[in-house]
Amino acid sequence: MLVDDPPPGEEVQIDFGHVGYVSSVEGRRRKLWVLIVTLSMSRYQFAWPTFTQTVESVCEALDAAWKFFGGVVLRVVLDNMTAAITRADPQDPTINPAFAEYAQARGFFVDAARVRHPQDKPRVENQVPYVRERWFAGESFSDDLAMLRESARKWCIEVAGARIHGTTRRVPREVFETEEQPFLLPAPTAPFDVPRWTRAKVHPDHHVQVAYALYSVPTRYRGKTLRVRIDRKSVLLYLGNDLVKTHPRMGPGKRSTDTADYPVGTAPYARRSVDGIIARSREQGEHVGAYAERLLSGPLPWTRMRQAYGLLRLCDRYGADRVNALCDRSLAFDVLDVPRLERMLKAAQTAEASAPSGSVVSLPKSRFARDPDSFATMPRPPKGGE
Repeated sequence: MLVDDPPPGEEVQIDFGHVGYVSSVEGRRRKLWVLIVTLSMSRYQFAWPTFTQTVESVCEALDAAWKFFGGVVLRVVLDNMTAAITRADPQDPTINPAFAEYAQARGFFVDAARVRHPQDKPRVENQVPYVRERWFAGESFSDDLAMLRESARKWCIEVAGARIHGTTRRVPREVFETEEQPFLLPAPTAPFDVPRWTRAKVHPDHHVQVAYALYSVPTRYRGKTLRVRIDRKSVLLYLGNDLVKTHPRMGPGKRSTDTADYPVGTAPYARRSVDGIIARSREQGEHVGAYAERLLSGPLPWTRMRQAYGLLRLCDRYGADRVNALCDRSLAFDVLDVPRLERMLKAAQTAEASAPSGSVVSLPKSRFARDPDSFATMPRPPKGGE
């Protein structure tokens, strides 16, 4: 069945095709693909060599096509390439979220062809062998993409665009320049930042790991799996279609943490803030603060974080005044051992509990104390054996 051409500036049809192999500097053969973009009304076309078929490759190729044509069309007809369509369906196909954002940014509609129905995009379907045979075959190319793309661009203008088309019997470039180009939408002036969508589970520490970096989310989302959108500048976290959190993009090994995501009062613990623990210790007493500062003053303070947290718990359990006095004595003897402080406080509390009411608890006798008589000076025997 003959299908009428759409109005000028309304439609392009695109298709990936394998054209051959090129050689690298190391002598390795690389498979070369070409994305062909054909204007349905004028038959003017653009070819973009590439080694990949990712969504980034498709968006880059289409941006190059809009620059080549000097504008954007209203509708893009394509097959079910995974870079653009994640689930093929004749009535309700699922568009790749990143490609859907690109289409929205450029202002065109996506029209996916049916599976195994080449008649849905006939203007571009037979152009793959044409590009392969008329541009690539017989030439000697390296894997220099810049050179390949410049060669394809010139061929599109001087050969494919200047020929008499077999169906329309007109010169595609002349029809485009006189009848179609004025109807195109304005071409983009800036490259599109192609986002990447993935999923990530929220761990007990309130963070998700995305592209080797960590990002915090509020407590209520712990254990849930979120949809993640990543671009060059930001990371957006979604639960279903609801935006949960936005973070600036961090490099590998870095983290972006919002302390408001933690329950009230737990942020210093979660962030392992040395200054925060020392400040809280000083609130319990001068000597408790000095003890915590000495405890965490080494080159690796994080290795003693748990002892510092334990010191604060001792203040809550046994009272800040008692712990402050014990820290004063311990610092005098340079004893930096929180478990030992706990044993001493526990022993004193046990002794107080077992002592009769109103009695004074005496400290236990030292293990190595000797009787004072052992230090007395022995009288010398008289001279002459007397």
